[in-house]
Amino acid sequence: MPYWLMKSEPDEFSIQDLASNASARWDGVRNFQARNYLREMKIGDLFFFYHSSCAIPGVAGIGRVVAEAYADPMALAPDSPYFDAKASAERNPWSAVDVEHVATFERVLPLTTLKTDAGLTGLALVQKGSRLSVMPVAPDEWATILRIANERLPD
Repeated sequence: MPYWLMKSEPDEFSIQDLASNASARWDGVRNFQARNYLREMKIGDLFFFYHSSCAIPGVAGIGRVVAEAYADPMALAPDSPYFDAKASAERNPWSAVDVEHVATFERVLPLTTLKTDAGLTGLALVQKGSRLSVMPVAPDEWATILRIANERLPD
């Protein structure tokens, strides 16, 4: 099973927001490479929910894909910040997936911590200049992040 990491600004949509809903649409991705990753996702795929553009950016929990990629309706909504004037019902280049909550970490795993672990040097998130909001996570990187999360739990 592929693993993923998806970023969201917590003041817009947080792991707590996801936990309070049965499921939610992950939309607004406006980068073609990140969009292509959304299109690769399958039902049941797990992802790390990453809080970005906040005081402590980092992994906040885990989600699961519950519906595969479909046309992002926000691209057609003129009042949406994700509106794309070039998109139409017939030709919408943007995709969304539906996701559900799996787990919220007791504490966010800060990016600074992830950058210091030797097992994560290949993770796109810690690469200089990487700004993708959706990215794959290798199975060994997934296991490393889970190990770090477990190490941070209190006794």
